[in-house]
Amino acid sequence: MKHFHISIPASSANMGPGFDSAGLALNRFLTLDVKEQEKWEFVQKNFLPSSQELADHFIYQVANQVARKHQKILPACKVTVSSEIPLARGLGSSASAILAGIELANQLCDLALTNYQKLYYGTEIEGHPDNIAPSLFGGIVITAGTQHNNVEYIQIPAPGLDVVAFIPDIELKTEAARGVLPADFPRKIATSASAMSNVMIASLLSGDYDLAGKMMESDQFHEPYRAGLIPNYQSIRQDAKKEGAFGTVISGAGPTMISFVPEGKATMICERMEAKLSDYKVAALKINHNGLQVRKKVQL
Repeated sequence: MKHFHISIPASSANMGPGFDSAGLALNRFLTLDVKEQEKWEFVQKNFLPSSQELADHFIYQVANQVARKHQKILPACKVTVSSEIPLARGLGSSASAILAGIELANQLCDLALTNYQKLYYGTEIEGHPDNIAPSLFGGIVITAGTQHNNVEYIQIPAPGLDVVAFIPDIELKTEAARGVLPADFPRKIATSASAMSNVMIASLLSGDYDLAGKMMESDQFHEPYRAGLIPNYQSIRQDAKKEGAFGTVISGAGPTMISFVPEGKATMICERMEAKLSDYKVAALKINHNGLQVRKKVQL
């Protein structure tokens, strides 16, 4: 009888001009404790609803979809799901759940999936790889979908960075946030926006975090259109900069915002920002470098 533990980190996508391509993993986690038994049972904790019908459970649906791709049947098990990732806040809750389902099928059905297969399946379900890739691999990951439906990715080192997250007590669905974006961009704007993204990535690689922060806050792809949906958008950016942040961006589709700050300064900046944002959860976070982890448990 199998018994194992799955851990998947939260993620933040876009990083300003890195729209639908740049993301990073954060040290908040979705965890599953899985133990084979005669009947299916899901137990859910923290940010998750207390119970769901098995057929409607998203993680089960993903796991079943992956198992069927490989002509396998999922064996029944008890799955205890706990999440530190708030739903519909722009912190990759759906991507972590998708990866949880993929890994659940992988372990229960002995599929021996490669990391690329996990990335491909996750991107196929999620629709874009910028949350899936960092939650799978950890760190900061730059991704691109190709014309042949492949997904290319590369992890980039960015030592010396921590993160402060500003999480409001409201939800913002990705569909609503995408609905305010233009269908097309004039070439001049697209060229300028792409250049901002290029310089942001280059400055992260070179360790010029002041320039990286400046480029993050110069996005033209999505932030100007979504700013009106995000409470305190301008004041958070301005106040965080005064407290020492390199740059502040919308996390994913929002409404959470995140600041990139010097390593070791997150707690101090967090405390100062909390005093200005009493109706927010302000959290000092680390970039997670481990990604998805599986730990087998020994049956006694």
